Amino acid sequence: MLTGIDPLLSGDLLRLLDHMGHNDTLLVTDAHYPSHAMGVPVIDLAVPSPEAVRAVRTVLPVDMYAGPSVTLMTPEPGTGEEVQAEIQEAAAARADRIAWIDRFDFYDRGREVFAVLRTLETRKYGCVMLRKGVVGDDDA
Repeated sequence: MLTGIDPLLSGDLLRLLDHMGHNDTLLVTDAHYPSHAMGVPVIDLAVPSPEAVRAVRTVLPVDMYAGPSVTLMTPEPGTGEEVQAEIQEAAAARADRIAWIDRFDFYDRGREVFAVLRTLETRKYGCVMLRKGVVGDDDA
């Protein structure tokens, strides 16, 4: 047992996050996303997406260099705003470090991620990409 570690972070998930390097991307998905089709390791976490993101961000710094730290899928009008607002809050990234991309571009980039964290989120557009940074840089 460890102290100071969010209890949602299993040993397998912590190992995966530790193996990520600077600029590697973690894809946190909702229950609708074709997670296993990405061809990368998938870890299941039985919580909604915002809770998963909050827990991951306790140990994962986001990138503060080129490109966005956090990438969300652009939702259809009137859909997904609530869950995306919760994810943005949980990600705790500066507004200028957040980007939105088209759904099909999001799927394409999903094939390039380091790993997938699949959640039980059932609200549409409950997916986010977190790009790993360097310890200490995301405090700026």
